[in-house]
Amino acid sequence: MNIKWQQIVLATLLIFSMNQGFSQEENTEKTKFTEFLAKSYYSINFGAIFYPFSNDNLIDGFETETFSKNRFSGRMLLGYKIKNNLSAQFGVIRPASWFKYDNVNNIGYDRSVWINAWSLSLKKDFNLTDKMSVYAEAGIANVTRIGFSINEQVIYEDAHFASFLYGFGLQYWLSNRWRLSANGTFMPKSDKYNQPSISQASLGFEYHLQQVDDKTAEEYANNEYFFPKNIFQVSYGTGALGFGMNEFFSMNVKVGNFESFGIPVFWLGDVKAQHAFSLTYQRLIYRSEKIFSLDWGVSATYFQSQQGKSDVFAFSIFPVLRFYLYRNKNYDFYTNYSIIGPAFISKQDIDGFETGPKITYQDTMGFGVFFGKERAYNFELRIMHYSNGNIFTRNAGVAIPIQFTLGKTF
Repeated sequence: MNIKWQQIVLATLLIFSMNQGFSQEENTEKTKFTEFLAKSYYSINFGAIFYPFSNDNLIDGFETETFSKNRFSGRMLLGYKIKNNLSAQFGVIRPASWFKYDNVNNIGYDRSVWINAWSLSLKKDFNLTDKMSVYAEAGIANVTRIGFSINEQVIYEDAHFASFLYGFGLQYWLSNRWRLSANGTFMPKSDKYNQPSISQASLGFEYHLQQVDDKTAEEYANNEYFFPKNIFQVSYGTGALGFGMNEFFSMNVKVGNFESFGIPVFWLGDVKAQHAFSLTYQRLIYRSEKIFSLDWGVSATYFQSQQGKSDVFAFSIFPVLRFYLYRNKNYDFYTNYSIIGPAFISKQDIDGFETGPKITYQDTMGFGVFFGKERAYNFELRIMHYSNGNIFTRNAGVAIPIQFTLGKTF
């Protein structure tokens, strides 16, 4: 089965993002969730992944006696409750590190195979008690495999195909918000694409968003804490300052004997931007009492690549998570994070790197302050990244260096 799965994925994300932006006429202060968000949840799970790659997957004349198998893996999901016991889920499953063929043909070639699977599925819950339930899951997965070559000869080919996905699990309800989960997830083998089966056993949790009552929402709205309803920002970054922030937050800094120093919460990219200019608009969707807010945004970005001086334009719609770390009478200090914002980029395969098609994702993270009278002004340091999340086999990625951002709230 070979479908244009990327269209399903991007349409799903676009609908999710747009739903957040619909106004809440009855809640102009945004202290209550939209109807869509009030029925949403997220799930984070970690465990062991299994795929029986072997020498049979390689072309004739190539083999190895040993394999490096790091079983540790994760699965992250966004869910929407269609009914109390029926949900739609979108997410990704992938290993922490790739399967590796060690010392192929005993001549020193170590080669890894990359596997990534995005999924769209339905989850049906069956209550056993008031605290315990089981579930069954079924859907479709976009499987991407990046194989390897030796001396320009393809030894294990790349693959990109749709697969059936199914699973089951046991959940214990700590509260209406929190559920602990034990999960099994499976994708059958594909002879057509020379792909062994994929299975994962994991433990994790679900967190279900809960609507606050009218009294609490009113108390939030009338408190002293500032949350901007609208922000317009202008940003500029230059590769002349390097990519230290990008490297640190993608765990790519080399320090002494450490080849991968940093915090692995972001991504780098093979294509580096020498200059980058962005215009961004963000609008408030929801705010908590003091610490958290959710915005949706749109952006237009121009960047010029370092290597080939390619001129590229990108346009995106995206969600923004903002966490206020410190507040005082003069300013509010925050960090923000945005991932998988559907984006259109004007060039494919930039500077000879296989960055993939023009439909991609935008990711950003940064730190900033709101300051001035009535917090009318904004300054932010941010980094950006464009890639397709391994939905496609071509995914070299683009790194935008640290941008200096000035903004106006209104």
